[in-house]
Amino acid sequence: MKPRSSARRSTTGLLVFMSLCSTACTVGPDYKPPQVAQPQDFRNHIGPAEATSFADVPWWQVFNDRSLQTLITEGLNNNYDLAIAASRIEQARALVGVARSEGLPQIGYEGGVGVEKTFSSQPDGFGTAKFFGVRGALNFAWEIDLWGRIKRSTEAARANLFTQEEIRRGVMLTLVSDIASGYFRLLSLDRELAIANESNATYKKTLDLFTARYEGGKDSRLPVERTEAAYKASNARVADLNREIAQQENALSILVGGYPQPITRGVTLTEQTMPTMPVGQTTDLLRRRPDIRAAEQVMIRANAEVGVAVANFYPRIGLGALFGGIHVDPENGVSGGFSFWQVGASLLGPIFTGGRLKSIYEQRKAFWDESVAQYRKTIQIAFRETSDALVAQQTLVGRRSALEAQVAALRKSADLALARYDAGRSSYFEVLEAQQQLFPAEDELAQTQQSQLQAMVDLYKALGGGWNLTNDQWNRPS
Repeated sequence: MKPRSSARRSTTGLLVFMSLCSTACTVGPDYKPPQVAQPQDFRNHIGPAEATSFADVPWWQVFNDRSLQTLITEGLNNNYDLAIAASRIEQARALVGVARSEGLPQIGYEGGVGVEKTFSSQPDGFGTAKFFGVRGALNFAWEIDLWGRIKRSTEAARANLFTQEEIRRGVMLTLVSDIASGYFRLLSLDRELAIANESNATYKKTLDLFTARYEGGKDSRLPVERTEAAYKASNARVADLNREIAQQENALSILVGGYPQPITRGVTLTEQTMPTMPVGQTTDLLRRRPDIRAAEQVMIRANAEVGVAVANFYPRIGLGALFGGIHVDPENGVSGGFSFWQVGASLLGPIFTGGRLKSIYEQRKAFWDESVAQYRKTIQIAFRETSDALVAQQTLVGRRSALEAQVAALRKSADLALARYDAGRSSYFEVLEAQQQLFPAEDELAQTQQSQLQAMVDLYKALGGGWNLTNDQWNRPS
């Protein structure tokens, strides 16, 4: 009866021990977001703050061009940067399982078979005995997370998972923005090529005219040389633009996950439209931008790792059990076997580590300080990018209006110069000079039109556009 009573006392002791462990405390600081001072309004924002934001609009309503929408959809489905980001999310999710598993019971087994020979001293010399044995055992171990070390490790791993998910959303937003920017740049190059081809045809016509006048003895060689120089420069410009167009198409092809190939165009540069672009409240920027949300998850992870470092100073307490059996078969004797079991608690803690645990704690604390500074810096960058996009949007409106008026005046000037030449009231140099002023101005206007579209893309990205879309909705324009 005594062994049975002892077993009851052992069981009662373990139950009491586990009950005490259930009231365990979690050491280390609980996460509290740092205070961040932010402006009440965006710089360069005109008018009162809006309740809604441009960022609430899905990207397919912002970029209302079927060809561009097709490119973006292909990119979201095939881009390798997104595939890499998705793989990192799966890695982070697996690491959450690894961290959480440390707080669960661990059960394993072991076994073995072998031959053993022993030597013993006998009155008449040395004796030997040979044994053949088989053993097997089942072990059980469970660390009681009395100080919250495993909880904090799991918290850190989960924050890393959320960080990777926000990084993927950031990659999606960047990809949409990059494809749109590249597409608008391609349309701008198309427009510049059309202008270059027009100027090339005009210079060729002028060269033919001056050549005929020179060969007919009506003019000197000087107009021919000057016009030929303008014509050759126009040829070089056409060649440069064709090269830039092909390279831009190649860049877009890679962005959408394909190999270099021609890109289908939709609406031309001059026919592109832009939606209204309210910026919304400044306080909403922190919850919309994926890079800010990712930076906050890094802070949460850093805070949890400080807790892990604190818990490392405390002892680790666990429960363990071992059940098994051994069978022995002597070479000359009667075989037999026996079973065994063991149940108990363990205590493992540091006494002297040469400053290792303290150094780990200081490193984790410094990482927390770094993550806070990075978080605040990310917010500052977000406000700067928003302000830059707003000022570009506002100033480019006036610039485009001025350039449109300039182009209209220069085109009228070129028409008047040609009319004066046809009436014999001026030389053709007047016509040539008017054309040489017109074509660069048209190029500048095309680049400004593209800059306006780029400002729209930059503002959508700066505000965290599409923040309210699910991952599946990103890939399905309606």
